Amino acid sequence: MLKDVLYLKIANSVTEQIKSETLQFGDRLPSLRSAQKLYNVSLNTVKQAYMELESRSLVESRPKYGYYVSQTSQRKLALPSVAKMKVSEEKNSPEDLIGKVFGAIGGTDMTQFALGIPGKSLLPVAKMKKCMIEVIKRKSDSGTNYEPVQGSVGLRREIAKWSIVMEGRITEDDLVITSGAMNGVYHCLMAVTQPGDYVAVESPVYFGILQAIQLLGLKAVEIPTHPITGIDLDALKR
Repeated sequence: MLKDVLYLKIANSVTEQIKSETLQFGDRLPSLRSAQKLYNVSLNTVKQAYMELESRSLVESRPKYGYYVSQTSQRKLALPSVAKMKVSEEKNSPEDLIGKVFGAIGGTDMTQFALGIPGKSLLPVAKMKKCMIEVIKRKSDSGTNYEPVQGSVGLRREIAKWSIVMEGRITEDDLVITSGAMNGVYHCLMAVTQPGDYVAVESPVYFGILQAIQLLGLKAVEIPTHPITGIDLDALKR
């Protein structure tokens, strides 16, 4: 319990410095070792404090460089309000929402947030084209053959290397590559549910999740969601 209080005290102290603009966007926080000595606590307590600040979107981790005050910490606009659940007499299906999203996808007078794709201006298109050509040249089949059922061995091996943070207990044989996030969601739902089961989802939620639930014969239960703290656990419990 004492550890919980300590890491929250550190996180709240840094939060106040950011709010008062003593710490500003781009400023580097003390390293984990420096903060450990500064607050006279364990290294794990400092890590918990910094993770708490990350969850509040106040700081960001930059591998090999440390923790920095994030741009989102300077947010001036109010956060979105939590949606109130209303029972509507209108029966809208996931297909209605999907049709609406893709019907507007070609519009140039709006910024598209419905799909998880980066803006074209953010992509190094020329470098990507060059890399793809180089990869195809190295492959004897020109990249047209099927991969193993579990996915590319090379990709699975590279991902398995990250299991060093889990004491290296994962190998490429423990991993399966899916055809995108939604394919992974389908597999998870099929593994843990049966037709007729209820699935709690955030509100708002990505429309593809609603479509997956419907196609698998499941029923969605919307749960109010806060933009920072996430799903309302009391509502979920009820």
